Amino acid sequence: MTGTTEFSLIQKYFSYDFKRDDVALGIGDDCALLNPPSGKQLVMTVDTLVAGVHFPVATSAEDIGYKSLAVNLSDLAAMGAEPAWATLAITLPENDPEWLEKFSKSFQQTLHAHDVQLIGGDTTQGPLTITVQLTGFVDQGRAMRRDAAKPGDKIYLTGNLGDAALALKLLDVPDLPAPETRTVIIKKLNRPMPRVEFAQRVAEHCACAIDLSDGLIADLGHILKASHCGARVYFDRLPVSPEFRECMVHLDGFDFNRMILSGGDDYELCMVTSEKNESALFSLAESMDLLLTCIGEIDSSEALTVISSNGESMELTATGYQHFSHV
Repeated sequence: MTGTTEFSLIQKYFSYDFKRDDVALGIGDDCALLNPPSGKQLVMTVDTLVAGVHFPVATSAEDIGYKSLAVNLSDLAAMGAEPAWATLAITLPENDPEWLEKFSKSFQQTLHAHDVQLIGGDTTQGPLTITVQLTGFVDQGRAMRRDAAKPGDKIYLTGNLGDAALALKLLDVPDLPAPETRTVIIKKLNRPMPRVEFAQRVAEHCACAIDLSDGLIADLGHILKASHCGARVYFDRLPVSPEFRECMVHLDGFDFNRMILSGGDDYELCMVTSEKNESALFSLAESMDLLLTCIGEIDSSEALTVISSNGESMELTATGYQHFSHV
């Protein structure tokens, strides 16, 4: 990044005008100074996205700017938290003003859409890597947690499964499927929709949730491990989009079942709660025009069983994305 200092880069591309009242001092000093609201617990998360690992190298700067924040928003949604402050550490191969302008604009738009202020960060040179830390708030004792599932609870899922995993496969077959179908599916990979508002409202009726980043089997498995429970999931209930179904009919050689169960990058919300709360959950989802599906129930087996259409247990050979799985 010859001729450009870190500080001039930050000043030009990441000194946004938006300010929150609870930020006493943001970008420009060694640290930010923040005023957490009384009676709230802080909720923090951090995610790193690496080019060629977490997103295809050819992904647009706008999509990277959006997704690098969206995956963190999804983590906060899983806890039912209100997002507030973000930090950004970005490693760049080179100083590319056009790329930076597009990334910065998209990142800023996503921040403002969720009332989040960028309060600091770091820039350096190297392989393209984006790290975002996001902090939010939740009422004392009201966070949705992975360890709150109980036998007899039902399992609910927002949105659809498998589109993002299918999108990655479609990048290798550029002529398929129909252009409009392809556009919808690839958008699910590049522009996942974090369920922030729904999660904050549903937390009144639910104490246990997780966002689906590594695939349904892996992420539901985290809930089961933390809660010392098992589950039965019914494959025929798992929701998939009309575009996904179209591809199932017309494309050969793809393991669609694996995409649905273990594909990852869906960033939907998986919730576990008592059946007595079902009516409230579906009413809330309907009011927000959000697809919600009951996909199974928690049991005391401490094992995850997926039941096929013929009533038999399906063999689970893939459990989701694993970092360092090649080592």
